[in-house]
Amino acid sequence: MAGAHDADAADARESTVLPTGSPLAVWLAAGVVLLALEAGALATFAVGLLADALGTAVSLAGVATAAAPVVDALEAGRSMAESVPTLLSRETVPNGGYWNGQRWVDTFLGLEPAYAWAVRVALVYAYAFAWAGWAMLGYRLYRREIRSLAWTPRDDMVDRFRSHTWGLFGLAVVFMFVVMAVFAPALGPTTVDKNMRNSYSNEISYWDAEAESVETTLVGQANLDTQSTGTQSRVMPFTYDDYGRYHPFGTLPTGRDLFTFIAAGSRISLIIGVLSVGLSVLIAGSLALAAAYYKGRVDLGLVLASDAVMAMPQLLLIIMLTTVLADTWVGGIYSGAFVLALILAGTGWTYMWRSVRGPALQVSERQWVDAARSFGQKPRVIMRRHMLPYITGYLLIYGSMTLGGAIIAIAGLSFLGLGVSAPTPEWGRAINLGQDYVTTGSWHISLIPGLLITVVVTGFNALGDGIRDAIDPQSDAEGGAAGRGGGA
Repeated sequence: MAGAHDADAADARESTVLPTGSPLAVWLAAGVVLLALEAGALATFAVGLLADALGTAVSLAGVATAAAPVVDALEAGRSMAESVPTLLSRETVPNGGYWNGQRWVDTFLGLEPAYAWAVRVALVYAYAFAWAGWAMLGYRLYRREIRSLAWTPRDDMVDRFRSHTWGLFGLAVVFMFVVMAVFAPALGPTTVDKNMRNSYSNEISYWDAEAESVETTLVGQANLDTQSTGTQSRVMPFTYDDYGRYHPFGTLPTGRDLFTFIAAGSRISLIIGVLSVGLSVLIAGSLALAAAYYKGRVDLGLVLASDAVMAMPQLLLIIMLTTVLADTWVGGIYSGAFVLALILAGTGWTYMWRSVRGPALQVSERQWVDAARSFGQKPRVIMRRHMLPYITGYLLIYGSMTLGGAIIAIAGLSFLGLGVSAPTPEWGRAINLGQDYVTTGSWHISLIPGLLITVVVTGFNALGDGIRDAIDPQSDAEGGAAGRGGGA
């Protein structure tokens, strides 16, 4: 009877996640299917990243001749991967067609370019939400059927976050932003290469109403005729230009598509922000543990070092370093984005270190840390096993909040002409390009990226608030351990 009861309970538990006898197998199969839909794009990204990294390493080492066959093989592999059809590619859902006087040609199902583009955007976000649902289902499967424990403290943190409206809003905004950055090549109505970098090497077809025939012209020439430079000459959001090209956010003063510029720029903001904040978290966490464990002169030395870094004029330091490193191999990595990330991390770790130093000092006074010392464990082991888990939550909180500030800093530096080198797309550069037209009919050039920066930064701050309240429900603006951290 007991065995039958246990079997019935197991079946009931399985049905709460997936109505099948093998929920884990079904979950894994769903992940394989989702991965297969974009296998070509994933292979292209992986092989391309490896080829670029190897090419950079070869040029630095001066062995280009010896490694040339390997680089050529990787480039050939990238070309083969690009030929693999994917669900979200422009070849599957094209929108860059033209009107031939009777119907739209070379668009998805003969739809207008606007509708074809909207279909591809909807597919991209549906695919991203499918992955999010798959991950959530996997967590539920692990929580209810795989792990042996019925409850852990993390369950309460997840449940508190799920009921945190402001935090969920931040998560939704951050999710939409990350999807835009990851799928930027598919989301834009055109490509960066065709519309910006090599516009005079690509042609488009369009319907000439006067000649009543289909004509061709260079993309660069079409851009010159569709510039947004005031009230008389402009292409506004959600409109077509004279060549039948659809522009969801209008065009720039150069005639280039603003949405494509913003989508590509989101990658720059995300990469620099994540890299700089990740390095700051690594530096701040390591130094906070060292200061809390050794105390005394080590702690005093780190306090003085952080004060010295905070006393430096950050803007002048960035100007100096970007100028000095501009012509070096480091300055050439990702159009100067890597240097900017290093500078932001090197000057921003101090604020995060001061935020987690207090909790680290509190943990270092716990009895289990003294017990670990008495058993002869090495300091590195004690800091990693007995102290790091108790400051990880603080690092997550301040890291998520600092990421929003990093995005503002990146945009501000690009607005001033610093940081990422032109003509690499970046949100701050779009605001700079449109500042002369704010009071004219081309107001959209600066307004749209400015609003996006505001929403994204607010989203990261809201996500940080949600994580803080989930980890420490007693925290608030004036009390609680997380609330007292400050400096983020």
